[in-house]
Amino acid sequence: MPSRILKPFLLAALAIGAAVLYGPGAAAAELPEQTSQANGVSVSVKPTDVSPAAKTWSFQVALNTHTGDLSDDLTRTARLVDGAGKEQTAVGWEGAPAGGHHRSGVLKFKALSPRPEALELRMVRPGETAPRTFRWTLK
Repeated sequence: MPSRILKPFLLAALAIGAAVLYGPGAAAAELPEQTSQANGVSVSVKPTDVSPAAKTWSFQVALNTHTGDLSDDLTRTARLVDGAGKEQTAVGWEGAPAGGHHRSGVLKFKALSPRPEALELRMVRPGETAPRTFRWTLK
């Protein structure tokens, strides 16, 4: 079988295998990116690993502005919240340092256990009274 025909079959088999291995709702690819626009700053968040097997959960974060400085310390201002309202602070940030007009990186949290049915990420930004809130259903 030519490789251009075989390749789609292999990709489909890998996707099915991952779904069976991790169970429904586990793959981060199923969880959409969400964006919040306020006060001239755009914040986008996409879960990249919130699987049951992960010891830390990762979220791809991008902040963009043309009106100010992005000096947020996300490890101090972001909270992961489970369905019962229990909050957890971030354990790390791997990405662009504070400052500038464009920042991106991966925000990490200790995996929630037991795994909740819903997940919320809250970010309090300097000068904003209400937190930016991003929600996903896991189950």
